Amino acid sequence: MKFDLMDAEGPDLALDIPNGKILKKNYVGKNLANYDSMLVLSHFKGHAMGGYGGALKQLSIGCASSAGKTLIHTAGVSNEQTKLFDNLPEQDRFLEAMEDAASSVVAHFKGNMAFINVMKNISKDCDCDGNASAPCMKDIGILASLDPVAIDQASLDLVYNSEDLGKDVLIKRIESLHGVHTIEAAAELGIGTREYELINVD
Repeated sequence: MKFDLMDAEGPDLALDIPNGKILKKNYVGKNLANYDSMLVLSHFKGHAMGGYGGALKQLSIGCASSAGKTLIHTAGVSNEQTKLFDNLPEQDRFLEAMEDAASSVVAHFKGNMAFINVMKNISKDCDCDGNASAPCMKDIGILASLDPVAIDQASLDLVYNSEDLGKDVLIKRIESLHGVHTIEAAAELGIGTREYELINVD
């Protein structure tokens, strides 16, 4: 079995975003072109920039090359890492840029995708944080879907509807960064739907 490092070497693969609100191109590792399907496995938790991280963040930031990540984080201003922190945009523009990028990956795979959100060790911080907070909620479970918008919406709903008092820490993080706008922007782009049916599997 052969595995590729997506962006270990250039040039990046440029994906068009004809309906993008902020971005018109997304840059991903060139080896993405070697695959005709994708399984997106995400650890659902809070995030210091996006409010929360789930399937939609994996599709955007997770698939983007170094230049692509910078372009998303600056809402299209620059793809040069050295200029990133001088060009941080208004929050909603950043989230909309994320979903423009996510839409290009979904379009590339033409529906040949599946999504898993693991809701365990749920913290207000991302795994990428070197000093991440300890989990603030009890484990909820594992969700699977063919729709990245629906799975993130269901994950958020499970947090909000939980009786775990620790949810307040995560909700504060999500709301302080308008995290739900990620889902709103993705639905508006037609990436998926916010409507879902939650089926429990024992």
